[in-house]
Amino acid sequence: MNINHDPIFISEEVEKFYTEKDGVEVKYVCTTALRNDTVPVDVFYRATPHPEFGNHYFGLYPNPFNEGLLICNADAVEDYEFGMVEHNGVWFYSTHRHDYRPVGINEGAIDGGRAYIRVVGDLVPHTYKVKNGKFKEENND
Repeated sequence: MNINHDPIFISEEVEKFYTEKDGVEVKYVCTTALRNDTVPVDVFYRATPHPEFGNHYFGLYPNPFNEGLLICNADAVEDYEFGMVEHNGVWFYSTHRHDYRPVGINEGAIDGGRAYIRVVGDLVPHTYKVKNGKFKEENND
């Protein structure tokens, strides 16, 4: 599945750092709002739970008070529904409530993050969920 992501950090560098640090493969999943529906975080997945905290997913986001970064448990990402639209074989999603994401050149847009799904243009929304670090389409009947 070819998904157009908009990560906050360079996801390949984060994957490499945490894979080497923890000794297990860590993969970027998506960028989405978790607790606050206007603050997106980069979500990463590891198949084995963290030995100290027990989570499979963690989120990274910039610290709003200094130049550091914050890390959080992101296991709740599997509870969320992601509205996505497809254009020319590429899937697009909105990362948070105020993320109006244009699709193609004058093809439309998707908006609302996990708070709501709004599609502009002739694009057809599909619902996806994350399971074991990958997007899976929900029944869209």
